[in-house]
This record gives sequence, structure tokens and C-alpha cells, in this order.
Amino acid sequence: MAGRDEASSHEEIPPGRPMSMEQHMVDKGAQMLQSLKPIKQMSQHVCTFALYSHDMNRQIETHHHVTRINQDFLQCAVYDSDDSRGCLIGVEYIISDRLFENLDPEEQKLWHSHAYEIKSGLWVSPRVPEMVVRPELENLAKTYGKFWCTWQTDRGDKLPLGPPALMMSPQPVNLGMVKPALVQKRDDKYNISTDEAIKTTRLEINEPEWINPQADYWKQHGKCFAIDVEPVEMKRMAPFP
Repeated sequence: MAGRDEASSHEEIPPGRPMSMEQHMVDKGAQMLQSLKPIKQMSQHVCTFALYSHDMNRQIETHHHVTRINQDFLQCAVYDSDDSRGCLIGVEYIISDRLFENLDPEEQKLWHSHAYEIKSGLWVSPRVPEMVVRPELENLAKTYGKFWCTWQTDRGDKLPLGPPALMMSPQPVNLGMVKPALVQKRDDKYNISTDEAIKTTRLEINEPEWINPQADYWKQHGKCFAIDVEPVEMKRMAPFP
């Protein structure tokens, strides 16, 4: 489950033998010799919450490790906790409203808005003062995200099973509200107060003048999106000359 403490978390997720001394040596040697440039571009850790598109009663705490590619595009490796054995459960892409408006309308239906998530204090950068991240928050309030969950550890899956699931962001309507107990658990862990402190400091963050209704598609249409896997005929390669 998301938010497990480090002592007990991931005891059996995934199943497998302890790493051998030889494997530790290989890993340490590779770390010394290889650049790992994409990983080193991760500059922020963000904790927030997400809801499964096909079952919004299922809500999870998520930990985004963020790489900013440019001012309009971020990519996030998403984990179910921030401890040393956190499971990589998915990926989220975040784009500016400018890029979002250029997407095909059918594609836009897969994305969610971030304005409420930012303004309500659900999106936090643990241990970083609000004044430091304030400019970033003002920009993020105008962005859209597409988040695919590839490992549903919240339902007890010990390995990544089945197709990916599309995730939605919290919203200020019935199905989109994050359960108070889930927020309180997060707040206790980081010694923060979402409602009394963080939310208050964000009152002056400007909301977008317009949030495209194609995003958060479920709010207007009561429809979700789910992926199923079906067998198809393979495309045959042409023989080499």
C-alpha cells in the first residue's frame, strides 16, 4: 500500500532472493563508470494523490520524481513511497496549457488538470519551503498531466500485472475528493498541515482563466477510460533482399 513505513514496506514486493555480494559489486562498479544522465536530471520530489480512472474509489498516495525537459514539459517517474525500496508504479507526463491546446481532442480526454490539486495543497514538495516552490506552483496550476499506472501495489500486486491503468487527479467534486484519512496520513509523515497551512498560503495563486473541458473528461461525461489486452495478428516483416 502507498505510504507504508520503511521498516515493513515492500517486505514481499516484489518476491525474490536477497541481492548477492557479487551483484552489489557489479552495481557499485557500474555506478562509478556510467553517467546515468537521465536519472541525474531528476530535480524534485513531489508527493500528491491520484485516482484510478476506472474506479475512482481507489485512491493512492504518489511520489513523483520530476525531470523538467523545458518550460512546457515535465516527465515524472512515479513511486508508491519515498523510502529506499519504493516501487516504480508508473509515469506521468506534464505539459503546459499551450501544448495541451494543440493536442487532438480525443487525446485531450486522457489528460487531467492540475489547478485544484495545486490550490488545495494536495501537491506538495516535502521538506521544501513553500516560498521556494511558489513560482513553480503558479506555473503548475496551468498544466495538464497524463499518468499511466503500471504496477497496482495498492491492491497487493507483488509484481506489475496486467495492462496499465489511466489515473486521474483530485477534483473538487464528489468522486474526485481525496479521502481525509489518506491526506492526514501523508501530513503526519511529513509534519505538515494541508488544510490549515498549505492551502491557506496558496489562496493567492491565480487559477487558470479557462480549463479545457476535454480534460478531466469524467467530470462532464461520467465516462472513464480503461485498457484491455487482446490478441492481434502480427505484422510480418518483408524478407531481406
